[in-house]
Amino acid sequence: MQRNEDRAAAAVPVTAVLGPTNTGKTHLAVERMCGHSSGMIGFPLRLLAREVYDRVVKLKGETRVALITGEEKIVPKDARWFLCTAESMPLDKDLAFVALDEAQLGADPERGHVFTDRILRARGREETMLLGSEALRPMLKALVPKIEIINRPRFSTLTYAGAKKISRLPKRSAIVAFSAEEVYAVAEMLRRLRGGAAVVMGALSPRTRNAQVAMFQAGEVDYLVATDAIGMGLNMDVAHVAFASLNKFDGHRQRRLRIAEMAQIAGRAGRHQRDGTFGALVEEGPGAFTPEEVLAIEEHRFPPLEQLYWRQGAPDYSSVDALIESLEQRPQHPALWAAPQSVDLAVLKRMAEEPGVRARARHPAMVARLWAACGVPDFRKLGVDPHTRFVARLWGYLSEGKGHVPHEWFAAEIARLDNVAGDVETLAGRIAAARSWSYIANRADWLADPAHWSARASAVEERLSDALHTSLTQRFVDKRTTLLMRQIGADPRALPVTIGPEGEVLVEDHAIGRLDGFRFTVAADARAADKRLLLAAAERRLGDERARRGLALAEAADADLTVVMDEGAVPMLLWRALPVATLGPGASLMRPRVVLDRALECLTVELRARIATRLGDWLSGQLRRALPGLALLDSVQRDPAASPASRAVAAALVAGGGMVARPDIAVSLEGLDGVARKAFRGAGVTIGALDVFDARLLKPGPARWRRVLRAARIGAGVEAGPRDGATVLERSAPGATLDHGYRPVAAQAVRIDLVERIARAAHEARGASGRKPFALDPALALSMGVTRPTLERLMAGFGFRPAPGGTDTAALWTWRGLPTVRAAPPPRDTALAGAFAALADLAV
Repeated sequence: MQRNEDRAAAAVPVTAVLGPTNTGKTHLAVERMCGHSSGMIGFPLRLLAREVYDRVVKLKGETRVALITGEEKIVPKDARWFLCTAESMPLDKDLAFVALDEAQLGADPERGHVFTDRILRARGREETMLLGSEALRPMLKALVPKIEIINRPRFSTLTYAGAKKISRLPKRSAIVAFSAEEVYAVAEMLRRLRGGAAVVMGALSPRTRNAQVAMFQAGEVDYLVATDAIGMGLNMDVAHVAFASLNKFDGHRQRRLRIAEMAQIAGRAGRHQRDGTFGALVEEGPGAFTPEEVLAIEEHRFPPLEQLYWRQGAPDYSSVDALIESLEQRPQHPALWAAPQSVDLAVLKRMAEEPGVRARARHPAMVARLWAACGVPDFRKLGVDPHTRFVARLWGYLSEGKGHVPHEWFAAEIARLDNVAGDVETLAGRIAAARSWSYIANRADWLADPAHWSARASAVEERLSDALHTSLTQRFVDKRTTLLMRQIGADPRALPVTIGPEGEVLVEDHAIGRLDGFRFTVAADARAADKRLLLAAAERRLGDERARRGLALAEAADADLTVVMDEGAVPMLLWRALPVATLGPGASLMRPRVVLDRALECLTVELRARIATRLGDWLSGQLRRALPGLALLDSVQRDPAASPASRAVAAALVAGGGMVARPDIAVSLEGLDGVARKAFRGAGVTIGALDVFDARLLKPGPARWRRVLRAARIGAGVEAGPRDGATVLERSAPGATLDHGYRPVAAQAVRIDLVERIARAAHEARGASGRKPFALDPALALSMGVTRPTLERLMAGFGFRPAPGGTDTAALWTWRGLPTVRAAPPPRDTALAGAFAALADLAV
């Protein structure tokens, strides 16, 4: 086995180009390949193969360049240059040039046997080139004795920059993590602190990866979060590489990165002749670099590789047992170690335990087909058992009939995956599943119409990739925050804040919130961690606009101001439909206090004082027009020239909103002389039999103002009032109380002005009949809607009692007289303390 490989190696000159990252090794290989009539390069990543494919297509044209990976195969009829993943390199092709990139991956336990096989067997007709780390030198000399080794120095300097927290990382930094969970956590933190980051992982489709990298390259985000896939030659404009961790799970155990692995990743910093830096996120602990590691990385000194992993690259297909035996064969060369059992071999062994599998794999062609089925990668990382079940079903179709996968199964699985809804993890899972079907579709003899199904699978993967890019961007990139960080970091005064016609606040074309009146509200889609930054940005640039609006409010026209009177609403003042103040308890009911909205605290003290004065003046004017009687009574209660009795009656009426039960102020009423009584009547006050009130306040408009003032007095919402124009209410109806101008009597509540009309009609009928019983006009109560029990209770309250001889429709009444009960002084309004209250006490 080994002698044949040595003879193959000796037949063609082989050149090794070794050195650290950023030495131009891959660029050199591409140039050499394009200088030959045909060629092929094997890469460690599908992403890298695709990147170089796009470059070569620009040089040679689409019809002459092929791309071959497990999930993607573009092979034009006249293809002469092939860009492949290492696993997919077609070694049977006769090509002038063959190269293998990142050949040191032969030391990788999982995939190393593939790279070692290519080192030993992949040869170009005219030139073979192996690219890799200087640590590979002794292995190449041992395996390919006549190899020519060329060392290339790094174009730029790589320097350790120390540990930096995420919040202090320089722009154009790449942060490397070693699990999807860690990548997402770092990206989320960068979104909160710096506006976001692009995300690059080996599991991403090329389309998603390219879209994410394009954001970073275009400067839409200043940070990139990636797995160690970034170390495999992906070219990006990175100035600094920060390690979120120095430990990774290698499929078997959690271990610390080897120095060569650290250097491979750190070497992504700097590009061509631009220097780069690297560091960690912590200064101490397992996540920090040791001085020895730093020195080795900076000087590119790595321990040489002591072995490469090997597995038979041309296994025996004579039988299933022969296949397994050849794959488990031990290498004969001392520089080679047997590769650990990989997933494909584990699946093959489990499949071989099934009698039906062996029965169908009796010929070399079917054994080879079985091994090809076992080689379907476990893209979804399900584990050996679930993946074996999937392969077993696939093998069942491949080993019967024409050996084609039923298009019904393929179509159903593709249709199930063709769903762009879901979060990042869900979409990534669907893409991983779609890669399995793309892999199957790219096997020319596994489907009846492989070209059609390959196109279908690719279209689904592209749609999912676009959705994943959008989802990643929405989750980990906040363009508003990115823009604000840049602007604030440069010059806060230059922040380009504009206000749209609907109040939207924009920084360039990005909405950061709304300015409604004086209140800035952060955009609803901003996360909690960003709100402080957005508020700070707005506060710095909205001061002039708020001052302009404040001045306009201080000089507001009457037509621009209104009062909220809606049922249940807190009484407040509106300016151009925007709340600017609420009404609170003041010196009296007619003098509520204007409390400016907290949003106006952004204005100066002087401007707020002017606004408060303007709103207070406007409100006083509105009250004088809507409630002229109460306004006059309010001035009477404060008039030192008025008698104590007059001031006491006025104060009681103001406190009651222009309505008070007569017994409550009986003592004060007795103190009024004729002149005072006439003055009160001139002010619109009715001194009735049961109540003292201003009848104008019972109209709908003044009644609403009364409810607003009462709500402001007690600091509550506006009460529900009676329906407009109602004369009699059910006692349980809203507003059926004396506070709203309705006197509860029996099962009804009668409006107090109508109660007074009935009382006067009764006294007029009594006067006309002398001392004889009299009848009250029945139409009077009937027209009001007053029932017989209610009327009887009212008449009793007026001092009348039923007389004999009446009928059901026309009762007779006689005068009984009112009891001489001295009423208690009215309860003192706590807001009317001081000198006036003392005068009221003296009046009693």
